[in-house]
Amino acid sequence: MTSATTDAPAEWLEINRANWDERVSWHLDAPSYDLGALRAGQGRLYPIEQREIGDVRGKRILHLQCHFGRDSLALAQQGAEVVGLDFSPAAVEVGNRLAAELGLAGRARFVEANVYDAPKILDRGPGFDIVFVTWGSLCWLPDLARWAAVVAHFLRPGGHLYLADAHPAAMVLEDLDPKGGQEPVLYLPYFIEGAIIEDDPTDYANKKARLKHSRTHEWMHTLAEILTSIARARLRLEWFNEHPEIPWRMFADLVETDEGLYRWPAEQWMPLAFSLKASA
Repeated sequence: MTSATTDAPAEWLEINRANWDERVSWHLDAPSYDLGALRAGQGRLYPIEQREIGDVRGKRILHLQCHFGRDSLALAQQGAEVVGLDFSPAAVEVGNRLAAELGLAGRARFVEANVYDAPKILDRGPGFDIVFVTWGSLCWLPDLARWAAVVAHFLRPGGHLYLADAHPAAMVLEDLDPKGGQEPVLYLPYFIEGAIIEDDPTDYANKKARLKHSRTHEWMHTLAEILTSIARARLRLEWFNEHPEIPWRMFADLVETDEGLYRWPAEQWMPLAFSLKASA
């Protein structure tokens, strides 16, 4: 069930936190969150960001909305010093436990806070070389101007934001038949205001999951809103890329590539993802 409201309900944060606390255990048993490469000492990001982020050895990275930190730990294995921040205490606990198990506690640690409170919770020190934000992050935030200000707060002079996420244009679509066989249809307006409230007990990563805390509040952000929020935080756009591929099967009819990404089966008639670099 989906509905839209004109304002962010006051309880949105706690409702979303309960949902994500519950997802942690399900995701630890989900194929898309497989930890095999990390446990073999070969943690990697998805191909899009792995290509774009470059050599991270010696870099100080803040990973916002890190979940339980699979990507944070991969960056640490590649030589970065990483702080992962997430609002879910269950996720933070798992992240710190995995860092210890993998021998990465000296290069990766996890802090509990929602994004907007991060400057009050986390000491920026000399600032971070990279603030890293990827895949399904922005839709959980009602105010991108505040988010961009937090990003700018933590960057050192010359540091940069790396952002990769689902393309807002693709977010207007949804599968008519979740088992495939038909092209996705219009689902949400691109220019929608207010919270999108859903009650869905299923989980995108683990088909066995049935969530007790099934209600969520999400927000649709246009590409213009994303870019303008970054610009108003006085971050300078270095580059912006649109991608015909995305790391998960966003729609049932997408086909898997040799790299484990997903793309349209024929004509690439709509971007599925975007990425950017913006410098302080």
